[in-house]
Amino acid sequence: MSHISKYFKREEFACKCGCGFETIDVELLDVLEDVREHFGKPVVINCACRCETHNAEVGGAKGSKHKLGIAADIRVKDVTPDKVFSYLDSKYSTTYGVGRYRTFTHIDVRPTVARWDST
Repeated sequence: MSHISKYFKREEFACKCGCGFETIDVELLDVLEDVREHFGKPVVINCACRCETHNAEVGGAKGSKHKLGIAADIRVKDVTPDKVFSYLDSKYSTTYGVGRYRTFTHIDVRPTVARWDST
């Protein structure tokens, strides 16, 4: 596996269908590195890149940022999604999409602010 940053490997971002889509945005990678440094614990990528077909199969939004390689659904080892959401919401209060879910947190690096709670 090839590291693309201090903490992450390219394969962690690949579309789960095996199509080969694994192009991840550098800005998103920077945010994920920040989360890793802030909490001092591993960040698990549940889902990042999604091709159109896989996005439809998992019921993703038509305009999903995952299809652009600018989004990730993450878990931080031994940290609740609420705490991860709160950190991202306060640190990046004027930009990005941050969503709270029961078992993970969504982060995308869209240029506008979007927040949602699906717990």
